[in-house]
Amino acid sequence: MSAPPRARRDYGPVQLAAHLGLARWQLDRALADGLIGGPDRPRGRWSAQLVGTALAGIETILAATGSVPDLGAVRAAQILSARLGLVVTAGGVEELARRGLLPVTGYYKDHALYDGRALETFTGTAAADATWAGHLRTAGQAAAYLRVRRSDLNHLTRCGILKPVKYGHGPFGRRREFSVPLYRTGDLDQLITRPDIDWDAVRATPPRQRSPLAAVEQAENILTALAGHPPAPRRRSR
Repeated sequence: MSAPPRARRDYGPVQLAAHLGLARWQLDRALADGLIGGPDRPRGRWSAQLVGTALAGIETILAATGSVPDLGAVRAAQILSARLGLVVTAGGVEELARRGLLPVTGYYKDHALYDGRALETFTGTAAADATWAGHLRTAGQAAAYLRVRRSDLNHLTRCGILKPVKYGHGPFGRRREFSVPLYRTGDLDQLITRPDIDWDAVRATPPRQRSPLAAVEQAENILTALAGHPPAPRRRSR
């Protein structure tokens, strides 16, 4: 008959998480929130007494730390889709964060991590609208969405009326090369409401004819120059 295992005198973080039945991210949350005291033994270890106290309050700790870790946009979108019963995209998650409805807790390899506890309890009705507004389009797709020529769109991007929110991979780019500007659908929707743009006239302009947006670009560049910011270099475009 084997001897019973000896009780530990102290615990490292891995043994502590296992003894309490916590995932490592739950332990990190509990420590950050002061639900479990910090190490009270040398070399960053916890005494058996402190661990016993934590174990006695484990139900409270589990309830406070939640069951969803902080996640990237893709996994966060899956959690929200299942929770809300609708399609939420990674772009929708980024849009919710942009609106201040979903906290960013940190970054992993330059990718934002979204608060798991907020994902677990999210009940807002903004997810569907955020998914639409946060949908990203290339320049060609943005022009098609606005029903204008690509050269028309160039007038808007050159003077900064329309700006990309991020950059994506090109079809021939390197793995870590992000060179394709991506435009937010919500910005395109706002652009359509601008009173100084006659969209009917823009859309009616025949091929190889000067775009009415050239005058809008010129006016915007004048305003930018008056504000003390030099306009972007201009390339010829119809």
